[in-house]
Amino acid sequence: MAVQKSAQPPKPTPDSTRRSERSRRAIYDAALALVVEAGYPKTTIEGIAARAGVGKQTIYRWWSSKADVLMEAFLDLAERSAREAGPVPYVFPDTGDVAADVKGVLRATVDQLRDPRFEAPSRALAAEGVVNEQLGRELVAKLMQPSLDLYISRLRAAQDAGQVRPDVDPRIALEFFISPLAQRWLQRTGPISYEYTDTLVDYALHGLAPR
Repeated sequence: MAVQKSAQPPKPTPDSTRRSERSRRAIYDAALALVVEAGYPKTTIEGIAARAGVGKQTIYRWWSSKADVLMEAFLDLAERSAREAGPVPYVFPDTGDVAADVKGVLRATVDQLRDPRFEAPSRALAAEGVVNEQLGRELVAKLMQPSLDLYISRLRAAQDAGQVRPDVDPRIALEFFISPLAQRWLQRTGPISYEYTDTLVDYALHGLAPR
């Protein structure tokens, strides 16, 4: 009598979703590393693919250009950094004290700007955005504008509460907080710290003239 072979358990089906996510993460990491090491102009799809260990067509299946790859990689980095910092970057607090709320968000921004993972690629992309108008506009629209909108909403709430003059344009007013910090960070004209951003808020809200 022939001996029947026991049935072999079916091999598990490869998880294509998990594999795709690993590849995507490798591409993000490679793109950010290369833009820091070589600069934006010298970063290529071919270089990103080689660094990530994927085929060039894998990248072109998801993105149409290196700008799209780098933008998405940078946005992913910013989102991960924000999640690690806590809820502040996503929800602008409204405790009823506009000065304290703005100071808290700016302190979280200081932490992000001093994070080595964030600082190097963001400097590289910001520098390229100055000379590459299209990239600069994309950085503003996709990365900066959502944060600026949160400032605008919080300042409008402060106007409704009588803490900010009703004739103030919130879009201009927020630049008293954001622009000096960005300039000091980009041009290294001085250290960025909680004390510095707290002082920006005090100067902006209370003015320079004697009280």
